[in-house]
Amino acid sequence: MRGPSPQLSSSRPSPAGGGDDASAPSVSAAPRPAHGAAPWQAPSDPLRRIRLAGLRPEYREFLSYHVHAHLDVFVNGHAEPVPAGIGIEIRDPGVRHAVDTNGEPVYGGISRCQHPCISPLHTHDYSGELHTEAQHERPNTLGEFFIEWNVRLDESCIGGYCKPAAAIALYVDGEPYTGNPARIALTDRKEIAIVIGTPPASIPSEFPS
Repeated sequence: MRGPSPQLSSSRPSPAGGGDDASAPSVSAAPRPAHGAAPWQAPSDPLRRIRLAGLRPEYREFLSYHVHAHLDVFVNGHAEPVPAGIGIEIRDPGVRHAVDTNGEPVYGGISRCQHPCISPLHTHDYSGELHTEAQHERPNTLGEFFIEWNVRLDESCIGGYCKPAAAIALYVDGEPYTGNPARIALTDRKEIAIVIGTPPASIPSEFPS
């Protein structure tokens, strides 16, 4: 959410994200893996996943350090969802529930939960926006987010898709990224695109407006 009293509404971005797009290379389709194929759901044990990521769940959202990055995931040209509620214990009564204009769930608007319920790194909706809302300035990383999501992320594999069977490419702000994806810092308005197999017509290069 974008403030202390967020409106529980959102809209899903178009697959290409808009803006000036980087051209995608021509590659073969990725075969469907036996395990770990997209789409990947939000895990049922968010508090455990938060702690595994090395983060501490809080009773509410803190906005002293408040930034947003954006993640797109494409598998064989298809935009895969980044689910709502990653890093949030949505079963806590302190977490408000709503639906967006696409009928998808939205979680947030937390005044105070009965128990620790929200990570400083989380998603409120299906927009692909990754929120860091923390007491102290410290950028989270894409690796921490994928641990919370319970999806494998390293230099060889994304989920169950692994090189060389599946081509995997990453882009940050439209530029190819060849380092360890887990180390990508989630700084404000950063656009991250993960492309598995056949790419989409264009690669998003800007944070959605």
